[in-house]
Amino acid sequence: MSVNQSPTGQQPTATYDSAFMKACRREPVPHTPVWFMRQAGRSLPEYRKVREGIAMLDSCTRPDLITEITLQPVRRHGVDAAVYFSDIVVPLKAIGIDLDIKPGVGPVVEKPIRTRADLARLRDLTPDDVSYVTEAVGLLTAELGSTPLIGFAGAPFTLASYLVEGGPSRTYENAKAIMYGDPELWADLLDRLAEITTAFLKVQIEAGASAVQLFDSWAGALAPADYRRSVLPASSKVLKAVEGYGVPRIHFGVGTGELLQLMGEAGADVVGVDYRVALDEAARRVGPGKALQGNLDPTVLFAPTEAVEAKTDEVLEAAKDLEGHIFNLGHGVMPTTDPDSLTRLTEYVHTRTAR
Repeated sequence: MSVNQSPTGQQPTATYDSAFMKACRREPVPHTPVWFMRQAGRSLPEYRKVREGIAMLDSCTRPDLITEITLQPVRRHGVDAAVYFSDIVVPLKAIGIDLDIKPGVGPVVEKPIRTRADLARLRDLTPDDVSYVTEAVGLLTAELGSTPLIGFAGAPFTLASYLVEGGPSRTYENAKAIMYGDPELWADLLDRLAEITTAFLKVQIEAGASAVQLFDSWAGALAPADYRRSVLPASSKVLKAVEGYGVPRIHFGVGTGELLQLMGEAGADVVGVDYRVALDEAARRVGPGKALQGNLDPTVLFAPTEAVEAKTDEVLEAAKDLEGHIFNLGHGVMPTTDPDSLTRLTEYVHTRTAR
């Protein structure tokens, strides 16, 4: 075995032995590893500067910008993992779906997908469609050294929600109308999106990503029975399809307290927990054999340092008996967050949990 390879042959040894990767595998760690969802983004002035005048989706196709933006929070905060800079709708754009990310709104789809005939617009995603991803991941792994890179993709339900609604929604009435009224069309739509999502994750893994996260941002809008019947099969298909690569798989959703057991069944190695459920209770719901990720309320970071540390202590106390714990926020970094508060938080968790 090469000295640069892990025992599985999948990762360079230094990355494989990092605190983040050990926590994903539920092994002893030198300190609780930290990274933040949306850490590469709008809270950083250097991010706003490099993105000035460049549309979001354009920035997601430029390897130089992807690399710089992904590295920014690693340099500034000293986090234990980088997360690939992109957007969940990038693979949809890459296969020709007419969409844009409108400032202050989010992804907007010109022609929503609501009929069986519309499924033909969801063609296969090939590596050539996203060659910039392969290039960017290569640049990043060369720069990151022993710091793991987390690849990511949107889960089938969340992608379907955008495609069917035509943009963000609070009620998901069009998506749910198909889910309840035409379950065969719904199943075929999610299965198609599972194939696209899998292809997007495979490109990232094969280019060198150390782990991947599947974001099901809007799954919390579903009742458990609906999730089990209409969403779980597609998410499980994605997670199973990349299992053979041997990289940790993280599964996260917002407002998913009632779904944690089912998300644990979906097949990920790590289950992300939002800020609404304490980690010890989340562990009970998820069940054994999984690491957990989370789960400080992002708004806590607007409070004084003493309050941030007190709430962080609550998270760490709830996590003390977990099989594996990765410290994160219970949702993404808010745009108006003071970046220095994230740096202080990272240092505090590292110091507080040093073994």
